Amino acid sequence: MKVLSIAAPTHGRVLVRDVSIPRAVIVGFHGYMESAAIQMERLEALAGSERWTVISVQGLHRFYKGRSEDVVASWMTRQDRDAMIADNIAYVDRAIEAAAPAGVPLFTTGFSQGVAMAFRTAIRGRRRASGIVAVGGDVPPELLADPTLALPAVLLARGEGDDWYTAAKLEADVRVLRARGAHVDPVVYPGGHEWTAEVSAAAADLVQRVLTGH
Repeated sequence: MKVLSIAAPTHGRVLVRDVSIPRAVIVGFHGYMESAAIQMERLEALAGSERWTVISVQGLHRFYKGRSEDVVASWMTRQDRDAMIADNIAYVDRAIEAAAPAGVPLFTTGFSQGVAMAFRTAIRGRRRASGIVAVGGDVPPELLADPTLALPAVLLARGEGDDWYTAAKLEADVRVLRARGAHVDPVVYPGGHEWTAEVSAAAADLVQRVLTGH
């Protein structure tokens, strides 16, 4: 039996909130079984976001949540992994080109499964990012395996009760990224596998520090 990988055009859902003269562009990636609307709410809650162009990108693989009519999405599975990674990066490149003003510092954010997309977009995308906010998810292994990896400022955050992104995973990511010369801020906050007010405060602080050169 042969297995074929067939390219097919598809459409993705991207939410955008514009401002007239943005100080930053922040691009968000939701977690598994979430939506762009959920990540948009998180980003709009960040202090200072009223002065940013906010973009929330939804995964290409949509499905209904349980037996409800709520549409959620996933970024990828392990099946045809390399092809899916390439498709996702190309999709996000087009979304940023369509929605983000040129010449404005760009930041990527991800929660859980969306963390991998935040890193891949920031490093492998056509437009390099000034900072990465990663919450509840680890750094993609193919990026860690690259000895030439060049990274912007990174915030790595986990809930102290998170049994998915464990303390050991956080420590390993911090160690490897710092060995690559990255400035990494590790944050551990009360809670589990969730995005909390503490996360929002830390994310807004990272953006502000990068914008002001601190």
